[in-house]
Amino acid sequence: MEKLVHIPADVVRKQIVGILTGWGMDPQAIETTATVMIETDLSGVDSHGVSMLMDYDNSRIKGKLNVHAVPRIVRQNAVTALIDADAGLGHPAAALGMRTAIEKAKALGVAVVTVRNSHHFGAAGYYANLAAQEGLIGMVTSATRSINTVPTRGRDAVLGTNPIAFAAPAKRNRPFLLDMATATVAANKVRVYELNGKPVPAGWVLDGAGVPITEPTHAVDTLFKRKPNLGGGLAPVGGTEDTGGYKGYGLGMLAHILGGPLSGSSFSPIRVKTQKPQDPDNLGHFFMAIDPRQFREEGEFEEDLDMAIDFLHAVTPIDPQKPVLVPGDPEAMKRADRLKNGIPMPVTLVAKLEEVAQRAETPFLLGAHR
Repeated sequence: MEKLVHIPADVVRKQIVGILTGWGMDPQAIETTATVMIETDLSGVDSHGVSMLMDYDNSRIKGKLNVHAVPRIVRQNAVTALIDADAGLGHPAAALGMRTAIEKAKALGVAVVTVRNSHHFGAAGYYANLAAQEGLIGMVTSATRSINTVPTRGRDAVLGTNPIAFAAPAKRNRPFLLDMATATVAANKVRVYELNGKPVPAGWVLDGAGVPITEPTHAVDTLFKRKPNLGGGLAPVGGTEDTGGYKGYGLGMLAHILGGPLSGSSFSPIRVKTQKPQDPDNLGHFFMAIDPRQFREEGEFEEDLDMAIDFLHAVTPIDPQKPVLVPGDPEAMKRADRLKNGIPMPVTLVAKLEEVAQRAETPFLLGAHR
């Protein structure tokens, strides 16, 4: 197994800020992006946090990514808005999208905001949880750039992982927070397994004949097309057709429809047929906020959700040492552990981040922890 080092969250955040500053990003955009990335790592979603900096740097070098982007609202009414991300990183535009939805929903009960012309925005759950923190229900979906998921009965990957996140506020309990890929797993999580030298769980990645791949380098080669003509990719949620994969495939298309066509963003398998190396990803995101007080008296929704969460937590577990979980629990436990003990990072990732820092001409702060 790859050696891990544990680095304090504040050090990782400073490194992210240093790199983004070296790229010339706007200070406010840096603040938002660094916050989303570090909160993503703290919640245990290692595939969508600081490990994405290599990918972002590659897009910057190719000219795909506008590091000077200024997201702006281009169309709106009382309960909807369309935001153009200006071909920048998705985090600032996505945060603006959900905060705009929150503001409008507080005024009129419900709001939907879409974002176009964006790039990767990190973990969808971060934005859904922004609504829950304001006493609202939040839902987020997104189209994706990567083409790594096979449709039911398909040999070749033509879909992305197209995430869906949903958050709802409780009173005594932490918010309910569901954050999921509509493939069996986020593709970058497979890359994390390769970085750690760990076998990939069977059923996550299939070869061109539908046979599970567990060797991590073979799995990454398949997903990221490091070797041509391999076929295969991630299985949709549910796995094969016989185990419900068709519904998972449909769920992925739902996420894309809301995040892509609704905002005017592209469908990756079609876009790549004409896309130049320097062309932006043109990803789309979807944000919805609902005020429960439009349907219930003050606090009633939260009390009902508390009762449901308490009931689930009280179910007798199979293993007494492992109590029943409710969505949001694993992320909260990870966050508490990582705030105390640091964010675990493979030494190979640390080395790659050093190269990114060197290109950004910013001090490398993680080396002392190797």
